[in-house]
Amino acid sequence: MSPTTLAQGPLADAAVEQVIALMRTTRMPHARAVVADVLATAKAQRWDPTEVIRVLLEAEATGRNRSMLATRRKRAGFSTGKTFDVWDESLSTLPTATTSFLRTLEWVRRRENLIACGPSGTGKTLLLESLGQQAIDEGLSVSWLSLEDLGALVRRHRIDDSVNKAITRVTSVDLICIDDIGLLPVSGDAAEGFYRVVEASYEKRSLAISSNIHPSGFDELMPKTIATATVDRLMHHAHLCQTSGESVRLMQAQNGKGTHPMT
Repeated sequence: MSPTTLAQGPLADAAVEQVIALMRTTRMPHARAVVADVLATAKAQRWDPTEVIRVLLEAEATGRNRSMLATRRKRAGFSTGKTFDVWDESLSTLPTATTSFLRTLEWVRRRENLIACGPSGTGKTLLLESLGQQAIDEGLSVSWLSLEDLGALVRRHRIDDSVNKAITRVTSVDLICIDDIGLLPVSGDAAEGFYRVVEASYEKRSLAISSNIHPSGFDELMPKTIATATVDRLMHHAHLCQTSGESVRLMQAQNGKGTHPMT
């Protein structure tokens, strides 16, 4: 009896079930989801066995990559989920060349920092989040934090003297984004957490921060000693991008573009 004859009828169905079972055992969920269709197509189109294996492994690799990206996005904790798909160059006051350079992510790979400062509503948060999302797309890991998050972390872990371990976990990524510095009063715990993150990341990880004020004014937000030590490390290998102009959100609201028309 030829192999073609064996590949038909109940024996073929049993073989597919065995393949599915083996894929379950070897943890190949993405290939398992398509194996029946792939084998049916392969039989109908007389594929070479090598092509069957290639298609199934490709499905598994693609699915794992998709799952990995989803996991990294969830762990990052982005505030809105926005990407460069909604970036409007005409609304940004940053030079196009600056944005283009930042999007290469070379500064992240060189463990350099980014400081985006300027008035509220001028695109700082959108820039940071879009860069963070792109970093994840390119296989890097990201954490998205606020000073309030850092303050809560310090308070929570001071109880059992595990602050250092907590900071190590927070900074065990390629890019740490800290958003909206200067928008709210900075507590002592938040200032300590910020310094600890900057110190732990210095020349080891990239930091990207957004702030309503220039780093030279951080001593207005936190004790001068902590501010000086923090800014010294933060600025040493940093790209400073200053936004300006009116709030894009306010402008859109005034032009009736902040909401969808009522129907």
